[in-house]
Amino acid sequence: MSALQGWPCWFGLGIICEAQSGAGDTLKALLIICIGDSASQKMHYYRYSNAKVSCWYKYLLFSYNIIFWLAGVVFLGVGLWAWSEKGVLSDLTKVTRMHGIDPVVLVLMVGVVMFTLGFAGCVGALRENICLLNFFCGTIVLIFFLELAVAVLAFLFQDWVRDRFREFFESNIKSYRDDIDLQNLIDSLQKANQCCGAYGPEDWDLNVYFNCSGASYSREKCGVPFSCCVPDPAQKVVNTQCGYDVRIQLKSKWDESIFTKGCIQALESWLPRNIYIVAGIFIAISLLQIFGIFLARTLISDIEAVKAGHHF
Repeated sequence: MSALQGWPCWFGLGIICEAQSGAGDTLKALLIICIGDSASQKMHYYRYSNAKVSCWYKYLLFSYNIIFWLAGVVFLGVGLWAWSEKGVLSDLTKVTRMHGIDPVVLVLMVGVVMFTLGFAGCVGALRENICLLNFFCGTIVLIFFLELAVAVLAFLFQDWVRDRFREFFESNIKSYRDDIDLQNLIDSLQKANQCCGAYGPEDWDLNVYFNCSGASYSREKCGVPFSCCVPDPAQKVVNTQCGYDVRIQLKSKWDESIFTKGCIQALESWLPRNIYIVAGIFIAISLLQIFGIFLARTLISDIEAVKAGHHF
């Protein structure tokens, strides 16, 4: 009633009308006819839209993004802690001096992406900020199509992917002793797939410590890492020296003590056996991304509808 104070109106009749706008929204018009004005009768129109932002979509999108934001914080914390343990934070040039890849860099990259997207989605949903929501939605769409393109190209150009993976694996074999995280990653890969090297144990000649050349004085000369060794069920303690001098022996005796299959061959045989698991993971990730895009676009549409209603 406070909105009627100060009107030059002695008697009023209010009528509420409904109509459909071009955008499909239901508009309500309040028609007030003033009677008894000394000068003339006056009619005042106030129109308003009943569009509103859905709390369900708003807080569902917030909950969706808070998980990614917290996961990004964890990834960043683990990555920075690993770098501090290796002294990289005090000397960042150590990263550029590595010939292989530092797994911590991958962890930090994933953490930065998840933290940024989670932050944009959370703040955009709570503050109903279209700019942040468009950034979140556009980035998720870009990541989705990049994943799809990589999967298609990997299927179509398998030989090229195999060659790139071989080069990648060999370059990291050269840096096996340079970084503890890279060393643990290669050991885990070889133990899990029961393989050794990219195409076989001979690939460890690429590493200066395991090289069989006469110029090498390493105790690990002509050997392989312990992760290449066939595990002995009777041993409860891991023998880290089981691969010493193993390649001095005849090749026919290698399979008695170490794995002779290359890791590329092991992965190629692993993929067909677990194709349903890989496909399930890919579909699950894709559905999560599509769900996030749907929530963001729906919330953006609600916000735009409310803003459009204010211009009547």
